[in-house]
Amino acid sequence: MFIPEHYKNNDIHEIHSFLKNNSFGILINTIVGKPWGTHIPLELGENIKGKDVLVGHIAKANLQSKNLNDGDEVLCIFNGPHSYISSSWYQKEEVPTWNYVAVHVYGTVKIQTAEELMKSLHELVDKYEQNSEHPISINDMSKKTMRQITGIIGFEIMINDIQAVNKLSQGRSHDHPKIISELEKQGSAEKAIAKEMKKLKKIKIDSNSYKN
Repeated sequence: MFIPEHYKNNDIHEIHSFLKNNSFGILINTIVGKPWGTHIPLELGENIKGKDVLVGHIAKANLQSKNLNDGDEVLCIFNGPHSYISSSWYQKEEVPTWNYVAVHVYGTVKIQTAEELMKSLHELVDKYEQNSEHPISINDMSKKTMRQITGIIGFEIMINDIQAVNKLSQGRSHDHPKIISELEKQGSAEKAIAKEMKKLKKIKIDSNSYKN
């Protein structure tokens, strides 16, 4: 994707943390020359060789599954918080804009075996059941329910390239206090962008302190 240099995020630890916390992404490939996307959880993990992968599954009834083969290259898109930024918050006249955090991952597909799929399903359910008042486990599900697994295919995506953008008004640091103040008056999405802007400011301060 197009990323101006000052918006690029090259911190792989921060990117991995983002992927783990924003794992509901969009899997994109091409079917008969037409882009095709499916919204699914894509979990960051490691394969048996210790390489970074995304792990997911889709329904066999989904046309995308019939065009997902070993060795295919796919794109996965992950969105974080985003918010409209009014130019009325600037000290000088300028056009409004949009702040956001996003990651694009390019990788190569490997279709899972039945055993690998089952293992990834256990891990997926266990991860998201942690905060449930009465967590469930795949181990407790009936054979009838478990037969639904025959209707999906699992896959790993070997990560070849990651492109990450943090567009957070970096070119308007003098306007940050006002922008953050206005964002914090609004909803959860806007507050989340304000938090990211504060984090960016703290990183710069810490970096300058280290240099001194």
